[in-house]
Amino acid sequence: MFRRKVIILSILIGIFTWFEASSWAVPMEFLIPKKNTPEGWVLIEGPQTFTKKTLFEHINGQAELFFKYGFQKSVFAIYQNKKESRDQIELDIYDMGNVVQAFGIFSRFRNGDRSAGIGLDSCLDNHSVFFYKGKYFIMVYATESNPDVLRKFSKSVELKISDPSSLPKELNYFPKNELKSGSIQYFPEGLLGHQFLKRGFQGIYIEKVEVKAKDKVEVKDKVEEKNKAKTEIKEFKLFLAIFKDSQEATSALKTYKEDILKKGKVLSGGLIELRIKALKGEDPYQGKFIVLQKGFYLLGAVGFEKEEYAENLLAEFVKNVK
Repeated sequence: MFRRKVIILSILIGIFTWFEASSWAVPMEFLIPKKNTPEGWVLIEGPQTFTKKTLFEHINGQAELFFKYGFQKSVFAIYQNKKESRDQIELDIYDMGNVVQAFGIFSRFRNGDRSAGIGLDSCLDNHSVFFYKGKYFIMVYATESNPDVLRKFSKSVELKISDPSSLPKELNYFPKNELKSGSIQYFPEGLLGHQFLKRGFQGIYIEKVEVKAKDKVEVKDKVEEKNKAKTEIKEFKLFLAIFKDSQEATSALKTYKEDILKKGKVLSGGLIELRIKALKGEDPYQGKFIVLQKGFYLLGAVGFEKEEYAENLLAEFVKNVK
């Protein structure tokens, strides 16, 4: 009898554990607002479901990009303003498999840094809202300019998503100082255009550089040119390449060096105090670069002007990586 009770208790615990873990994994069609739409709006088409086999029918030109980011399934719907039939809103919800891939596709569509305050991150303009929450990436388009209604539709979808996933941890590794707002992106392959770097994140940083410009000055009957220093704002990138283990990261660093030796140059000196594997040089296409290895990561700066500034940012970057 005791053994039977133990078995029953174990089964119940398993059921409750499964239910708690999968309670947010509801059918995607449920995420489409039907009755609880903003006032004056009605669902006129959908929800329509698309899979890996049928996504081309919906977004033919962009399907391949979604596949690279782990697309699983999507649902689509169209809403209409009851008072004006031409005033419509289209809603796309994409299951990207996990939060990193959802962030990745969001980072490729984000245009600007005007947040809607929805999901884990969002981007709003007069005709669209993009946001992601958990493994879902959501796109809302309006035929007419109506940010308030776009925000309401987005909020109604967000409330239906109970995926508890938090922001990708890698986003917190990037130093905040001089980071261009909304510039961090995730690439599932070919980071910085290098296939050997595979997948990873990159962010844009602001650098103030003094340049000498010739200033024409009239002196009596002559015009003389004098050097005049001024400050220009330039941009460069920090990146974080992710590998399955430290051996693969070491191999990628070696390949990076071999690739640079074919077209650019590898330099020596600096970074000794960090006591980690490092590569420094100049790429004819991307400019000055520094690459460091920490465990199964490669971290780097590329396209900068001031080496000391880049090294200081990289030192902070390395400390942040756990």
